[in-house]
Amino acid sequence: MEALTPKERFERLYKENNGKKKTEKIKNITKEMEKEFKDKDKAKEFVLRNMERITRNKIVRKTRLVRKLYLNEWNWFCTFTYSNEKHTEDSFRKTLSNVLKKVVYRRGWRYIGVWERSPEKKRLHFHGIFYIPENSMLGILKSKSDYSFNTHTRQIINQNSYFYEKFGRNDFNPINVIHELRDCANYLMKYIEKSGEKLIYSRNIPTFFKSDIMDEDVLCTIGQEDRKLLLADNFTCWEDGCLIGQVSPEVIRQMPKCN
Repeated sequence: MEALTPKERFERLYKENNGKKKTEKIKNITKEMEKEFKDKDKAKEFVLRNMERITRNKIVRKTRLVRKLYLNEWNWFCTFTYSNEKHTEDSFRKTLSNVLKKVVYRRGWRYIGVWERSPEKKRLHFHGIFYIPENSMLGILKSKSDYSFNTHTRQIINQNSYFYEKFGRNDFNPINVIHELRDCANYLMKYIEKSGEKLIYSRNIPTFFKSDIMDEDVLCTIGQEDRKLLLADNFTCWEDGCLIGQVSPEVIRQMPKCN
């Protein structure tokens, strides 16, 4: 029998109870965790403390995701699956991860994605929101009629020839307007809430931009010990004493970034 620490056992039980209501989840996990503790109250205290830790971690992950999504540019929402004739589940995961690392390094792509299983067939696939620079696309995009098992209807997908030959079915959906970006962001955030799993980020995605601030743009201090500044919506960005301009997507692109 596999030996697990109390924390590892809790993590496994938490995943097994995904999708259940909070009260039912606590009850089920506590009942199993009582085997690890002589005192039932200590078992429940342990479960509640770790439930709070997971909730706190989800909030941190959502905050990080939102900051990265809205600071950076994105233009594609992509889905990758695999053909049994080309890959096993393990080889698909490993090979696609390696391909994405290479296009990030060699072609300037960036992405935020998740490994997920389909609700019915439990087949592994990868969803991601991508920025693919102009003239750096691999393969050729071709429109194709396909059947969606989620909506049970025919749909038109943009299939990439390179990824089709290497893996199998894929879909490249262009992100054209801000509400489409919000839909993609909501999908990824729902995934965090549903699974508790970590998102996968490429290495070149900054979280913040840096700017000098004028006193008149500071409305007030906020946060613990007033360590943060609440700025006016139209604050001015400066870098090393040089005026860059009033904050806007175009100005933010020119500002230095950090994580």
